[in-house]
Amino acid sequence: MTSIIAHRGASHYAPENSISAFELAYEMKADGIETDVQLTKDNIPVLFHDESLKRIFGISGWINQYTLADLKQLDMGKSFHTAFTGTSIVTLEEFLVWIKDKPLTLHLELKNNKIAHKNLEKITYNLIEQHQLLNQTYFSTFSDSSISCLAGFQEITHIGWLTKRQRRDLLAYASSIGATAIHIKHTLLRQRLVKEAMKNGIPVRVYTVNSPRLLNRCFAYKVDSVFTNVPDRAFAIRKKLYRRFLV
Repeated sequence: MTSIIAHRGASHYAPENSISAFELAYEMKADGIETDVQLTKDNIPVLFHDESLKRIFGISGWINQYTLADLKQLDMGKSFHTAFTGTSIVTLEEFLVWIKDKPLTLHLELKNNKIAHKNLEKITYNLIEQHQLLNQTYFSTFSDSSISCLAGFQEITHIGWLTKRQRRDLLAYASSIGATAIHIKHTLLRQRLVKEAMKNGIPVRVYTVNSPRLLNRCFAYKVDSVFTNVPDRAFAIRKKLYRRFLV
């Protein structure tokens, strides 16, 4: 069965990468949560998608130019809706404490393709290991060098190569850099690709899938997982589809 992974939490309904978005995703019966990991100026891993602070906080600068204490003073909720005013940035450790007792998979995208966060892989790995969550954690990144770095950790078995670019040797290339799965933009989704990946034991996960048409297509192709901002919609469509198959 195709897994439903809440993209930055239930980010259609609450500020992305916030505890509120994660809690909503859990209530909406998502199978897992996808979030983004970057380092602050003082090397604390936090959950934040953009390298720039402009869109979410309305200020200039990049995430790695501010300390955690600086970032905790900023409000990441009011730009989404006044109901979420006062929402603060979440550290990776805070997230791990929250998710630890829940039957959810963790999908951590390492945001190192634009900022070369030194030791991001090692710092993230150490925290995951410390909280004994390696077995349910899936790593992904757009960075080829980061994929290779992750592959160097023997205990990491789930490494997804993120891509939005078409190439004929997509599966072979992903394997050559150490990835064990491909995470593709929905525009690259082809049934032939999914079948070929299945034949080679390579999971195909698709981002970001929100429309009923695309969700139905992903479920019909039996992709491994979909990343969606609307886990409630995805759950309802999957439930209806599988009920039809069982009748």
